[in-house]
Amino acid sequence: MSEIATAFADEVVTNAFTKLVSVPGIEGQVALITLDNGFDHTKPSSFGPGGLTALDAALDEAFAANPTAIAITGKPFIFAAGADLKGVPSITSREQGLELGRLGHKVFRRLRESTVPTFAFVNGVALGGGLEVALHSHYRTASESAGALGLPETMLGLVPGWGGTQLLPNLIGADKAVTLVIENPLNNGRVINPKKALELGVVDAVFGSADFIEQSLGWAAQVLAGEITPARQEIDRGQGWDDAIARAKAIVAGKTKNNAPGAVRAIELLELARGTDLTDPASLDAGFAAEDEALADLLMADELRAGLYAFDLVNKRAKRPAGAPDKSLARKVTGVGIIGAGLMASQLALLFVRQLKVPVILTDIDQERIDKGVGYVHTEIDKLQGKGRLSADAANRLKALVSGSLDKSAFAKTDFVIEAVFENLDLKKKIFAELEDFIAPETILATNTSSLSITDMAADLKHPERVVGFHFFNPVAVLPLLEIIKGAKTDDATLATAFATAKTLKKSAVLCGDKAGFVFNRLVTRTLGEVMTVVDEGTPFDVADNAVGELGMPMSPFTLLALVGPAVALHTGETLQAAYPERFTSSPGLEALVEARKPGVWTYGENGQVVDPEVAALWPQGDKASTAEEVLERTRRAFAEEIAIMLDEGVVAAAEDIDLCLILGGGFGFWNGGITPYLDRTGTSEAVNGKRFLAQGVASV
Repeated sequence: MSEIATAFADEVVTNAFTKLVSVPGIEGQVALITLDNGFDHTKPSSFGPGGLTALDAALDEAFAANPTAIAITGKPFIFAAGADLKGVPSITSREQGLELGRLGHKVFRRLRESTVPTFAFVNGVALGGGLEVALHSHYRTASESAGALGLPETMLGLVPGWGGTQLLPNLIGADKAVTLVIENPLNNGRVINPKKALELGVVDAVFGSADFIEQSLGWAAQVLAGEITPARQEIDRGQGWDDAIARAKAIVAGKTKNNAPGAVRAIELLELARGTDLTDPASLDAGFAAEDEALADLLMADELRAGLYAFDLVNKRAKRPAGAPDKSLARKVTGVGIIGAGLMASQLALLFVRQLKVPVILTDIDQERIDKGVGYVHTEIDKLQGKGRLSADAANRLKALVSGSLDKSAFAKTDFVIEAVFENLDLKKKIFAELEDFIAPETILATNTSSLSITDMAADLKHPERVVGFHFFNPVAVLPLLEIIKGAKTDDATLATAFATAKTLKKSAVLCGDKAGFVFNRLVTRTLGEVMTVVDEGTPFDVADNAVGELGMPMSPFTLLALVGPAVALHTGETLQAAYPERFTSSPGLEALVEARKPGVWTYGENGQVVDPEVAALWPQGDKASTAEEVLERTRRAFAEEIAIMLDEGVVAAAEDIDLCLILGGGFGFWNGGITPYLDRTGTSEAVNGKRFLAQGVASV
């Protein structure tokens, strides 16, 4: 057994079955190879050493039959979902990575270099190495029901390393390849549908799913007969390629500050592909060898292991929240009440009505606000209908479910009420107390508070056991995290209903202890606080703001401050300062910013982003300037300290939940695994706390 096969000893092997079929219009037979790992669509077929070897043997069998054509397809709903990454943690040497890259190229390029015409019939999901199999084939069709096509490797810290970086730009052009290889993966792993794949030129034809294989074989007969000649795009290898690479560099710098090695390496390979001649085996050898070297390097990088850890968190841990009660305790939600009708409340109303499809009632302090909130929901539903995402009937049914009322007695028919009003504890307590007179004893009272105590909010109620924190992130439709907070008296039925409702809303829920700021806001406020403090001390704004890109935050601290709003940031900071005065301190600069009603630090003009002169004048600064390196170290240490305290307090079950919150709530980088793998990798965890957050080998080599 080879070294790489040993590393993948637990591989679920994707077998490849060759069958000879006769097709009207084709002399001779077509060798149809089906990829199938023996499981249903919930366990997608993937390629490890065993799967690649099986495909190699199937190709031997196909070629030996002297067919007129060779076609490759997959099991129902799945073409192939790329490389089998479960064995990656067992890869312990660069040589093993090289072996894996070379094996993939050796097998896949047999399709490209075949003198017999080769076809890929993409009947379902085709990601990463799965799509690369199709790219090596001479011609490609896709089923209109194929769930997702894409090359997501750079999101994880890899590159499309079995031909993708060399073949794709030479098929569809560099700019479109940048979209699929760089831009989409770094936008939360965005994928494309078959219609878009056809538009881009990734596939040559799209057919219905009912008789997809039959239609694809019929189309292949027409290609072989010369009746159809699939279009091939003229590739701009000059200015167009230059512009595409410049765009790729801008995306990677903007999204990752060039700290994601897979994305950086992918740009180099896309640039190399400019000189790759698909008709010249020697040219392909050079391009594929560069992919092998990149794979070997990246497979031995901590950033890839952190990316795989993050992927596992999002796809497994998020689906089985730690600490959630037995789901059988959950009560059915048949009506929803929303206290407030502002933007956040209106977003919540839209989400609840779309996903739960139950009556939703909004209330506020006057009819004008209520009408505006209901109007927002109706308008957004109309937009969805206009985009073809809802039929006219579905849109009308949803709009009919949304109403508003000044009279809280209308909430008698609800069994889940959530408030989304200003962050004031007394106000929220008053609202819940008034509501208790109108609702059933088991109706859940959920709060969208971002930092206030659930226990305090429920303290004076007749039924404190039905109060739960249900903290969404803005924009509600985009960010998948829901922090669910258990108060001191929250019962299991309430908690179970909250988790079940989160799942129906298609959100990923994390159970949090009732401590100020919970997880995400507590950590981000601590980080923002450190950055603002160094500015208070005398560090230039741009130095402080640009110093922490390595942490993997999706935007710089002062950009985030403008997005959140200085007043909201100040209020959250004051809540945390009251709870933890020894670590959360007030910033005179932020207080001055809020008092002057300034929207943020930066202003934008002909010279790009600069400090607003009025902000520079009002923000008091000392004479103790820190370097960028000192700012980064300070924020790293603050993160490590606060996370350790939070774990000691039991705010979450484990460090993994901290990372899950940062990834899902704010788009922290996969290449850092959220934050704790990064703090371990840089030695900060041990320097501050005397130990790592995660064991060696978890999210690291």
